[in-house]
Amino acid sequence: MQGGAEVNAADCCAGKATELNISGAECAGFVLSMNDTDKGTTEEAISTLLAQSISKSLDRRTSRLVKGMIGDALSMVENGIEMADLKLVAAAFSEIRDALERFGPYRATRKVTVFGSARTAPDEADYALARNFASKIADAGFMVITGAGPGIMEACQRGAGRERSFGVNIRLPFEQDANEVIRGDAKLVEFKYFFTRKLFFLKEASALVLFPGGFGTHDEMFECLTLIQTGKSQLIPVICLDVPRGTFWKTWDRYMREHLLRKGLISTDDLALFKITDDVDEAVREVTSFFRVYHSSRFVRDEFVIRLNHELPVETVDRLSKDFPDIVGQAGIRQSAPLSEESDEPELADKPRLVFTFDKRSYGRLRLLIDAINTS
Repeated sequence: MQGGAEVNAADCCAGKATELNISGAECAGFVLSMNDTDKGTTEEAISTLLAQSISKSLDRRTSRLVKGMIGDALSMVENGIEMADLKLVAAAFSEIRDALERFGPYRATRKVTVFGSARTAPDEADYALARNFASKIADAGFMVITGAGPGIMEACQRGAGRERSFGVNIRLPFEQDANEVIRGDAKLVEFKYFFTRKLFFLKEASALVLFPGGFGTHDEMFECLTLIQTGKSQLIPVICLDVPRGTFWKTWDRYMREHLLRKGLISTDDLALFKITDDVDEAVREVTSFFRVYHSSRFVRDEFVIRLNHELPVETVDRLSKDFPDIVGQAGIRQSAPLSEESDEPELADKPRLVFTFDKRSYGRLRLLIDAINTS
């Protein structure tokens, strides 16, 4: 301890770290070293450290979450987690924090994540296709997220422009230096780990568009479809875009139908989770029309809440209940004001709601319901 101060649990919990000329980290370390009799004060010590470290007042829910993160960190040290594992957790946490801060100022702007080969050359048709799509989707008011590398990623960022682009780059020994369009921009986020990078590809996206690509493109495709199919991610448009009369995604679709659907490994409704097209304008419409009436959704306890851009006629809601009885329950769909549990999203308080009991399984059917809402 600095200055050889006499320290005890009561002093740490009473917030006397400054008086004792010790740091908050040292005080936290002392809490970890307390014997079993003293460890009942750990929660109080964490609360004190939190109050010392954060100047602005926190609401009860935020305070509870932050205290939980601090407690988990202290617990890992207390339980003797190996240094290599601590480094992994610390690096992943740091990457997530950095990405959240960089995306934060653009939270209100919808974004489209694009995937495709890093090896596509600028003189290839796929490159021109990607650049054209990105230009048109940016003109429609969306920003573009890419892996920040060459090929399809560079094409999309050239099409959207630097101001409308995000790059989430993975540090690799080959193929993945950030392209010159996004290099040096504040919206370029560098990742060490694929899993943290993947989180932001999907978390920040209002749509996914895939161009022809290799293992990485197919990895992202199947992981995103799995997360959407299982309800671990928001339902968003997933579009496979090819050059006119191209066969890349048509061949992939034939494999899906012949080997997955025919054997019952996926359901027919799961095919509604993605769209294949060779028309750039159709791909743009697929993205923009998804948000024509539908805005967003979430679960509140066992009820599924769909937020709308405008209210639907009563007869339309009744018709939707009759058309989708298998996923909306016997009570059907009801219109509602925001539920009390949605108070943590005040920016959506003006949105009318549709509320029903969803089976938490049939996400392909749910996508069809959203399509029906948008065409009402």
